[in-house]
Amino acid sequence: MKAINLLLPVALSTMLSGCVISINGDDWESDHGDWRDTQSRNKSTIEQMSLGASIQSLRDALGEPDFTDVFQRHGESFTVLYYRTHRVKEDGRTTRDETTPVVFVDGEMVGFGNAAIDRATGPQ
Repeated sequence: MKAINLLLPVALSTMLSGCVISINGDDWESDHGDWRDTQSRNKSTIEQMSLGASIQSLRDALGEPDFTDVFQRHGESFTVLYYRTHRVKEDGRTTRDETTPVVFVDGEMVGFGNAAIDRATGPQ
């Protein structure tokens, strides 16, 4: 009787260990959406934005940014929203070097890309 009580849990766990249910695949993409589509959509949307567009219009189109910088300089308010547009490392994380900055001065878009930051914050 003791042998059956010991063998039954072992036998059940062995049989059930092979029962695995996989929903939506098992890779990073299925857990986090297709990052390629997100990058492409972000890049395309940013490139189509008009100078003078509002911060809210970009957020409405793309959602919350991956990173945000806010600062004041010479009486102007700067907001830089960073959206993922390309991949540098296959680590499943988004870093600043995988994003495109979109620069706003006093709430209006003045450009995108690292050069836009330099132009907006450079000597006047």
